[in-house]
Amino acid sequence: MERKRIVIALGGNALGNTLPEQMIAVKITSKAIVDLIEQGHEVIIAHGNGPQVGMINNAMAALSREDPLQPNTPLSVCVAMSQAYIGYDLQNALREELLNRNISDIPVATMITQIRVDAEDPSFSVPSKPIGRFYSKEQAMELNQKYDYIMKEDAGRGYRRVVASPKPIQIVEIGAIRALVEAGQVVIACGGGGIPVTLNGNHLKGASAVIDKDFASCLLATELDADYLIILTAVEKVAINFGKPDEQWLSKLTVEQAQKYMEEGQFAPGSMLPKVQAAVNFASSKPGRTALITLLEKAKDGIAGKTGTIIQLTEK
Repeated sequence: MERKRIVIALGGNALGNTLPEQMIAVKITSKAIVDLIEQGHEVIIAHGNGPQVGMINNAMAALSREDPLQPNTPLSVCVAMSQAYIGYDLQNALREELLNRNISDIPVATMITQIRVDAEDPSFSVPSKPIGRFYSKEQAMELNQKYDYIMKEDAGRGYRRVVASPKPIQIVEIGAIRALVEAGQVVIACGGGGIPVTLNGNHLKGASAVIDKDFASCLLATELDADYLIILTAVEKVAINFGKPDEQWLSKLTVEQAQKYMEEGQFAPGSMLPKVQAAVNFASSKPGRTALITLLEKAKDGIAGKTGTIIQLTEK
């Protein structure tokens, strides 16, 4: 099989929701990733951090409540913490799986990755991405007054903090990531969509935001001139009329077909829609680039064209 450069975007289901779950999940995830490495492909890994950054955010908020001298921890720092601890588990599981298969010459590294966003991005005016735990109305008002958090009522379940979800513009550490990839290393980067930062002169300032990991993965794949962007999710293929009697699973889509389905509202916002948008953006960025949306355990079969939803600029 021809050697490909592949960026894999791992969803939350590939990482578990707690520390013990993550330890188990990364072992399974590593097997699927090393299957591709064993075939000779170059693999770069990005991942989500939804449960993990929420857990860290809650823990740091509890610390500041217990100790008045502890300032509130910015969300950008919580994202950095999640990148390091997910990377620690994932790189160790990958290293172990590589050694189990007698592959000892491929190092694995985690790159703490900042991603620049536009301080004027419209999403900062209307933050809508919920993070962290639920609070009572009284607690929510206190958090708003104390930390300037924007709190919104969430479907009768209580109040949650909401933050912006700006579009990624630039991967700050792309030069270092590229150098590691060119040196033959397996790189874990852009964790949780990257640490969101804005640029003020030469200073990078952390932003209270969460970048969609699929859009960050698309930017990473584009910048690294990857052949494939694999977006892993909880279903084997993308469907139209999902959950309806006329549900139809899709094996191949052109960019034009995918755009038509998006315009029809076929894909749920916050779920499949950003995955299809990111896939379309990557497939459109240069002729010959392929996006694949599928299950983790089907990644190898997807690359072989046996399953998953393949999105390309034109039909082949």
